[in-house]
Amino acid sequence: MNREDMRQTDVLALADEIIAGRRLGRDDDLGFFEKCDLEELCLGADRLREHFTGDKVDLCSIINGRSGRCPEDCKYCAQSAHHHTECEIYDFLPEEEILDACRMNEQEGVDRFSIVTAGRVLSGEEFEKAIHAYERMRAECDIELCASFGFVTKEQLIRLKEAGVTSYHHNIETSRRNFQNICTTHSFDMKLQTLKWVKEVGLYACSGGIIGMGETWEDRVDMALTLSEIGVDSIPINALMPIPGTPLEHLERITEPQIRRTIAMFRYINPESDIRLAAGRALLTNDGENAFQGGASATITGNMLTTAACATIRSDRAMLKKIGRSVKEEKI
Repeated sequence: MNREDMRQTDVLALADEIIAGRRLGRDDDLGFFEKCDLEELCLGADRLREHFTGDKVDLCSIINGRSGRCPEDCKYCAQSAHHHTECEIYDFLPEEEILDACRMNEQEGVDRFSIVTAGRVLSGEEFEKAIHAYERMRAECDIELCASFGFVTKEQLIRLKEAGVTSYHHNIETSRRNFQNICTTHSFDMKLQTLKWVKEVGLYACSGGIIGMGETWEDRVDMALTLSEIGVDSIPINALMPIPGTPLEHLERITEPQIRRTIAMFRYINPESDIRLAAGRALLTNDGENAFQGGASATITGNMLTTAACATIRSDRAMLKKIGRSVKEEKI
């Protein structure tokens, strides 16, 4: 079953084996994922999605709580101070602006809401502002709360949990081998340590990466395996939208078949996790309708930080209902 010329029926048989308890790891020859029939692979991935995560689609939305001037040199990012982009720059947002956005997302039926900040870590007075905002959101809103503040400490994660946060987001971005080609100001091991702390304090761990940054197919498989080994609960798959002024601005955009194949592969390797569509949905037909039928079980909806969102919460809800998936009810 682990041959590169794997027959179509073998991919579906492998899905059944995973449902029965098998898990793929580094001892398996996973090269067949790159060459097997795409539609059969997606069919198997959807079978896995249905069995392990069901028809409910988890919708999350984010607000860019602090923008620009990031000291890290991630080559894809518009917010890095190392690059020359037209990124908006501002300090931590006023609390009422964050609360208003949270209330709007709650009313429109979003499952979870996250504050995301640029920079190596959110600390000091701005971290205290975030804690107070989360305490208010927990008290005043009925929505799951997430945070994405960079390399926080274990103690900070505990404080976030006490304030009402149930999920922490921290992407590993790519494979260990490829990471040095993407960022040099922090290490892959630092990423893994943060995620280990997230799991240790009992938060829902959200971590994925970006495809289309010049990585190999083997890098994508390695990233999926790393996330499986950590036990990540939610895996955002971003497709690079090259941003002018960043070192990756001239890369050719990844194709829809490549994105769909990657999503399906991640489902096979991480069958119990939410595979979450993130940035780059504009590269997919009807904002990812085929991807939701090929392994995806969640999505970021609404605005996408520094890339233009192609879908709205309401258009996502309509599309998902059309294909027979369920979403949280609106309050408006």
